[in-house]
Amino acid sequence: MIRLSGRFRSALIIGLQGIRARKTRTLLSMVSLFLGVLAVVVVQAGASIAERALLADMELQRGIDGTKVMGMAPQPRVSEIIMDTVPGRDDAVAVVGVSAIIGEPGVRPVNPNASPFDEIGFYGMPMVCDATGNCREQTPAEAGPEGQAIEVRLTALTGDIRQFKPFRPKSGQWLDFGSVPSMAPRLVLNEEAAKGFERYRVPAEMRVPGASANMTPQLIGVVDDGDYQPRAYVRMDEMANWIPATKLVDPSMGEMNVLMTGDTPVEQVLTSKLKAINAEPYVELINSRKDQEKELALMRLIFLSMAGLVLLIGVAGILNVGLATVGERVEEFALRRAVGTPRALLAGIVLAETLITGLLTAALAIGVSAAALKGVVVLAGNSEPFLQGVVFPWDAGVAGVIAGLIAGVLGGFVPALRAAGIPIATVMRA
Repeated sequence: MIRLSGRFRSALIIGLQGIRARKTRTLLSMVSLFLGVLAVVVVQAGASIAERALLADMELQRGIDGTKVMGMAPQPRVSEIIMDTVPGRDDAVAVVGVSAIIGEPGVRPVNPNASPFDEIGFYGMPMVCDATGNCREQTPAEAGPEGQAIEVRLTALTGDIRQFKPFRPKSGQWLDFGSVPSMAPRLVLNEEAAKGFERYRVPAEMRVPGASANMTPQLIGVVDDGDYQPRAYVRMDEMANWIPATKLVDPSMGEMNVLMTGDTPVEQVLTSKLKAINAEPYVELINSRKDQEKELALMRLIFLSMAGLVLLIGVAGILNVGLATVGERVEEFALRRAVGTPRALLAGIVLAETLITGLLTAALAIGVSAAALKGVVVLAGNSEPFLQGVVFPWDAGVAGVIAGLIAGVLGGFVPALRAAGIPIATVMRA
């Protein structure tokens, strides 16, 4: 072991001396290899950031991994059970969605069915349903004359939903569930709803089906919730001042869910109560990372394959430089063989040079990538939320080091064999 350690140390020292003596050739090797290693590092870092961006958007829409979502058909008795069980708990939040129109009373909103404001009319006219559940599209006469009003999906919450869906604040403030309920419901808009209020001037009057009277809402903030429909969030207890829980139900287009932590007893309590009234709930465990695992792995594999092709070009470059260097040092290697240098040590000297060159190139590529990423975060971090707090991923650095080592071995293997095979007689011809 001591003898092998000494040979390794000798190969390393002589390799470093060779690099210092042939700086130009070393620089050419690094240039040819730099783009390949840089491609591997960039692809690995880009894949990690893309995965972060994809999961961040899915967390807004579905919830963070580990969240349980209990869904059920919107019915008055179901709503009553939820209001008796969920409010006041920190481990569960009830979400009830209905339609609301803000603006002039008795007019048709500019975006029927809460259509996105750049796709007005895409969802058609509003639907009306009878007591038996048969629904049809309203006629223009039933919907009322056109006027200055906006339709939103009004989402009533029993608690802070951000522990399950990390909404990104844009302006103003979020709902304060610790304060006294206000008679003027406080609304937090999503970005699509905020776009509508910027585009249209509408009176501050909100009507909700089943409410005792029209309300005067307060717009207190804007968040990014990843939803393409205009949506407004409101406290459930503030809506209860105007409409009882049993009427805060839209059988045709309503939403009724409970978001829970994985270990809460609320799931069992709600399930038993709902089954008692023949309302069968369904529970989904959010695991977006696992659901997207195959797609993310395939995307990473495709880009790594492309980066591998660029790396092979760099290996070819370092191989050519290594062969040329060995050709110039034939007499030196033959002389070392004549004085008793083992063939393995000669091969180790050449491999040490290429490995050191590969590691230096990897360090340079990692440094350039990290600096570039930091610059992108500083310049675009405010406009792209998923870039906020992004740091250079360590796995990209590891991939760069591995790529540099592989390139050093592949690029130096053939020159090392050639150096080890130089006969001693060559020194006599010199």
